[in-house]
Amino acid sequence: MWRYPKILAHRGGGTLAPENTMAGLRCGMQAGFRAIEFDVMLARDGVPVVMHDPFLGRTVPGSGHVYDYDALELAAMDAGGWFGRAHEGEPVPLFVEFAQFCKAHGVWMNIELKPAPGYEIETGGVVARIAAAMFADELAAGQMERVPLLSSFSIDALMAAREVAPQLPRACLMSELPPDWERRAREVGAVAIHTNHRHLTPQQARGVKAAGFGLFCYTVDEPARARELLDWGVDAFCTDRIDLIPPDFLTRIK
Repeated sequence: MWRYPKILAHRGGGTLAPENTMAGLRCGMQAGFRAIEFDVMLARDGVPVVMHDPFLGRTVPGSGHVYDYDALELAAMDAGGWFGRAHEGEPVPLFVEFAQFCKAHGVWMNIELKPAPGYEIETGGVVARIAAAMFADELAAGQMERVPLLSSFSIDALMAAREVAPQLPRACLMSELPPDWERRAREVGAVAIHTNHRHLTPQQARGVKAAGFGLFCYTVDEPARARELLDWGVDAFCTDRIDLIPPDFLTRIK
């Protein structure tokens, strides 16, 4: 059963702001979103930061990998200048500060564990431990709709998260559903399957739902496609086009 928001802002502000930044988060909030998908990985010192790529050069100037730098070194880098001059100097967020801001403002989180190669187990464990502590009261009260959902392509990261904080919900990310998708999902105790909508078929959607999993798609940017997926039984999706698919999209198509 999917108990979470139906439409998420992808990496914060979608195409309207630099991804995985506080500026992006605020942009999504200004558009009315109170649900966000974002990526987390570990810096060299084991501190989690909000960033998608395991290397510098695309959204953050420089060279090398994220794990070549400590978290505070990354936080001093410019994660917004690539997007436009108005965002120059926008820092790489620390995960704890980013998540605390989301919680304080009622923004639900789909946290994608994005481990650098070789850091799968450590990433899953660290992020799960922090998230479980941050939402200890909600977990104790059974308010699962407010608790973040951890997703990942890495089975090892999800298994580590399960070991550290089994009460946190997990989702399996798969670009395409392989023949053994259900086995993989049950292996990590997943509550949902997250997949690329471009590879999903109506038959697969029915199969996922019949097996009792939530079904989430990324990254849906066309309203007509969003309506089609919802008709297939897809529970939720994230979008980069928060200008075309607003958070009240579901009420508009009824």
